[in-house]
This record gives sequence, C-alpha cells and structure tokens, in this order.
Amino acid sequence: MKRTASLWIILAGILWGIMGIFVRKLETYGFTSIQIASMRLIGGAVIFLIVTAIFDRKKLRINPRDMGLFIGMGVCSILLFTVCYFTTISMASLSVAAILLYTEPIMVMLMSLVLFHEKLTIRKGIALLMAFAGCILVTGIGGEMRVSALAAVIGLLSGFGYGLYSIFGTYALRKYPPLTATTYAFLCGGIGALLVCRPDDMVSKVRTSGEPGIVFGLMIMMAFFTAVLPYLFYTIGLSATKASSAAIMASVEPVVATIAGVLVFHETMTVASAIGILLVLGAIVLLNLAPETDTNSAAVAENDGTVI
Repeated sequence: MKRTASLWIILAGILWGIMGIFVRKLETYGFTSIQIASMRLIGGAVIFLIVTAIFDRKKLRINPRDMGLFIGMGVCSILLFTVCYFTTISMASLSVAAILLYTEPIMVMLMSLVLFHEKLTIRKGIALLMAFAGCILVTGIGGEMRVSALAAVIGLLSGFGYGLYSIFGTYALRKYPPLTATTYAFLCGGIGALLVCRPDDMVSKVRTSGEPGIVFGLMIMMAFFTAVLPYLFYTIGLSATKASSAAIMASVEPVVATIAGVLVFHETMTVASAIGILLVLGAIVLLNLAPETDTNSAAVAENDGTVI
C-alpha cells in the first residue's frame, strides 16, 4: 500500500481533472452548477451503496458515534467545497476560482501541523511552493486581476472545504476501510445536496431535454468517473500516506483539466501553462523521491490490512 499510495492519489487527480467535460455538456441542458455538483454527490452515494451492499455488506457496519466523521467528509468537505467552488465561478473568472480552490494543499499542511504534528520538511515545503506556483501558471492568471472580497472569501472556503476531506478522512481511516469511509461520506453529502439542488427542477429539465436517456447516462458516468472512482482511489491512497503529501499530489487535477481543454475543446496551451504543468509534475516527483514516515499507517493496520 505504501508503494502504491501515490499512484492511487494521482489517478484520483486525473479523474477529477476530466470533470469539466461532463460539466460543460450538462450545462447545455440548463442545469445549474449547484445541480451538477449535486448529481455527482447523489449519484455517487447511490452507486457506493449498491456496490457495497452487493459485494461486502459488512463494510456498511459502523459505530453511530462515528457519524460525525462522515458528516465532516460528506457535508463539511465535499458538499461545502463544491458549492463554494461553483459559487466562486459565478462571481469571478474560472482561473481565479481554480487557484483559490488550490490553496487546499496549504490548508491541509497547516492543519496537519497542528492536528497530526507533521513536520514541515524542506522537501515538502519546496514541493508545496512548486505545486502552488504551477497551479497559478496552469490556470492562466496574469496581468491585472480584480476579485471582490466576498468572492475571495468564498473561494478560500472552497479550498478549506476541499482540504477537510484529507483531515476527516485521516481520522476515519483509523477505524474503517476506505470503502466504508467513502460510502458514508457520499451518503451524508448526498442527503445534504438534496436540500440545495431543487430536485423538482432537475427532474423537469431531464424531461424537457428531449434526450432524457443521454442526460441520465451523462449523470451516471459523471458520478462514476469523477466521484466514485477518484474519491475511492484518493481515500485508499490517503490510508497509506500523509494528508499534506496527498493534497499536493492531487494538484495534478488542474494539469489534467488544462490538457483536456486543449484536446477536447481545442483551447490554447500557453507557455505559462506548459511550465505550470512541469512544476506540478516536478512537485509530485519530489515528494516521491524518498519514503517518509507514514503517520496514517495505523489506518491500514487497524482495518486488518483491508483496502476494499
């Protein structure tokens, strides 16, 4: 697990990076950003419950006292950061929203220093700066940039909420295997999403789309490929690596999003974007040059070594 943890996390970032393809297509049917985000959560919750119930019902057993951890992962993290992220997009440019979201590694590192007593090594600090600088270049921020105070605060909240998944997940993985933790995180997040997505309006848009089968198929694929698989992969990787390192490695997401934009939507790849991609990839390589003492290894041991 320790040897493959980085691979799981990077795979998660790659799958998160293709989310824009589904988002742009669903927007053409009139769905709002909040509704699209809710599709991921609700669809992910349903898929996780079905898969877990069929293949290993024992993993649905939890201590009710630990429900707070899953509410933290699902509502305080996944739902919060998604709503804040899409709200920022509506108030500022996509590049501004993306870079505020990717303050997440900084948030996680600061929280990990306090909660898990992780040491801020020189190597990790350099990797963090490389990843953050790379994200700035990849998103194309340059020249004069005006952002309202409210947009900045909500954008920073998206990064904070994103980072909470690694924090709550680290605690949850000390008691439960990744499949259990991710299933209940999405169950809690899905319930929360139902309160903000206006389900009646979503059903109406599907019916009047003229292509209900295609719309429903896009929902399922988006939930599976940008929610179920990446969150499961990330949680598996998180069980065998430090939260701060995992957050930095997941920064591959905006790199993949940029490449997807070039290949699928024929967007222009600038020199700055190319340099940013190299910086993010370099940060990931730097983090994996030498093994670190793993503060989360207890998660695997206490789960009898079970992954899924």
